[in-house]
Amino acid sequence: MTVSHVVLDTEFGDGARFAQARARHDRQLHYLALTARVADAATIADPQLRALWPLDVPGFHRIILDDGRVTLDLLAGEMTAVLPQVLARVDTFHIGALAPGQARTLARLASPGATLDARAPDDLLVWALAAAGFACCRVDGGDDIVAEYRGRRVSSVARAAPTAAPAAPPADRAAPIAATATPPVAGAGLSAALAAPPLRDKRAVVIGAGLAGASACRRLCASGWEVTLIERHAQPAQEASGNLAGIFMPLLSKDDNIPTRLARAAYLFALREWRRLGGVGTAFIGADCGVLQLARDAGHAAVQRAVLDHWNYPPAFARWADATEAGALLGGATPHGGWLFAQGGWARPSSLCAAMLDACGDRLQRVFCSEAITLRRTGDGEWLVEGAGATLLAQAPTVILANGAGAVQIAQAAQLPLQSLRGQVTHLAVGTSAPQLPLVVCREAYVTPAADGIVCAGATYDNDDDRVLRASSQRENLARLAEIVPGAHVAALIDTAPLAGRVGFRSAAPDRLPLAGALPDVESAGRLEHLRDVPRHPGLYGLLGYASRGLIWAPLMAELLVSQLEGAPAPVEAALVEALDPGRFLLKQRRRSQ
Repeated sequence: MTVSHVVLDTEFGDGARFAQARARHDRQLHYLALTARVADAATIADPQLRALWPLDVPGFHRIILDDGRVTLDLLAGEMTAVLPQVLARVDTFHIGALAPGQARTLARLASPGATLDARAPDDLLVWALAAAGFACCRVDGGDDIVAEYRGRRVSSVARAAPTAAPAAPPADRAAPIAATATPPVAGAGLSAALAAPPLRDKRAVVIGAGLAGASACRRLCASGWEVTLIERHAQPAQEASGNLAGIFMPLLSKDDNIPTRLARAAYLFALREWRRLGGVGTAFIGADCGVLQLARDAGHAAVQRAVLDHWNYPPAFARWADATEAGALLGGATPHGGWLFAQGGWARPSSLCAAMLDACGDRLQRVFCSEAITLRRTGDGEWLVEGAGATLLAQAPTVILANGAGAVQIAQAAQLPLQSLRGQVTHLAVGTSAPQLPLVVCREAYVTPAADGIVCAGATYDNDDDRVLRASSQRENLARLAEIVPGAHVAALIDTAPLAGRVGFRSAAPDRLPLAGALPDVESAGRLEHLRDVPRHPGLYGLLGYASRGLIWAPLMAELLVSQLEGAPAPVEAALVEALDPGRFLLKQRRRSQ
């Protein structure tokens, strides 16, 4: 089993140290690089890295290189804010200036025997590191120190005599300062999933072949897992992922709340992963043609502009398109402008699912036309996945539910608060007065450019389970379309367009955020105070509740879950991991009742 060597570097600079580590390591390398700002891509010499380089926006940016052998996480922001949000087990620390109060954070992240080098012009940092469990020594009697993590001390370091120093520097260059004697212990504060060692039996069953399941299969197979994919239909992406076009775009808000931060991270990670897959419009059907999100009215336009002014995003991420520019894109006058996401666009989910599953190669076994009905856990830690008539479909120590609203039909997930929302999309044939647009336009509804002679407009949000196309839902879609796209010919479609489209059902949680992680064992739950107290079904996980944003949620949620299974660093901040935890609803429920 290959385990990554994890490096945390608080002074990434021009990336020279990362480049050296990348060239030197013949095993998996995971490099966590703290940086106040993301440098311009033009400054990056390596062409593979430059092609995947993120825009200068806050947050964690995961970049997967060298066919998965190297992972670079750019952690953009102030160190005091970023460092406490890291969930990882670190083997090597490269530390520049560090406040003594942050020593405990490093100890929380340190693997047993982790090495550290830092600048410490006075002894405050040295003693703080020693108190946190690092044995420290100076190099050449100067400001540089090296250290080794040996576990938390019991007694005060100030009263301890120096003992053996770490072996990192040559003996004639290192002067020991302090050391620790107690055995190493796990750092406090990590969730159980991230603190656990990687699973050794890398076999998994994924239930559901939509965007969630296909993304999970691709990421698992790339990490060396053997995966069985169970799908009740004959082809992938036949339920919520079966629409002709899905939209990809970020969210913006002035307070940069959790949904905004999650959507930004997911959107940008999806763009990078699609480039690795071969590109939108090349590896799968779609176009990164841009998305224009129009303001609803003058007041909303002022809010939109204020958000852009406050965050000063790179224009490639988000910029303002005024009424004149927006009107030119729409082909007619419009009273207000809107946000323009130049890298946004649309994709055909079924095409993307097929590309991701094809990338899995021989590690993926497909069991289609079979519905998973029952999960049974055996005494030796295997999950038995059974279909109709108790037919055994597959078995493995790890099972991932990625079947949307169908997950609640399985007993272990029956109490998850997932709602099924009906969505009807209208299909307009080119030549029937359908708008011909160069990009996606949205406000209360969306409309796509034509693809294969069809323009997609929609979609409704209905609280019923009717799978039949309804004329009333089509009128709703077209009325909203007429409000955002100018022209009498568009308004006329409300009465003239033939009934055509597709009905799908989105799976959504009450907070409209995905569920990604270990599923709670509700029957075993007692009093709960924290997420770490929530009991879990061993080896049972969920990738659920993607609602209308499956295209962007799917890659990042799969990355997060596989990172948990592999014991690897999380791709997003700790606060966002908690916001996605499937146990969050049970915790809230018990807190209210306790």
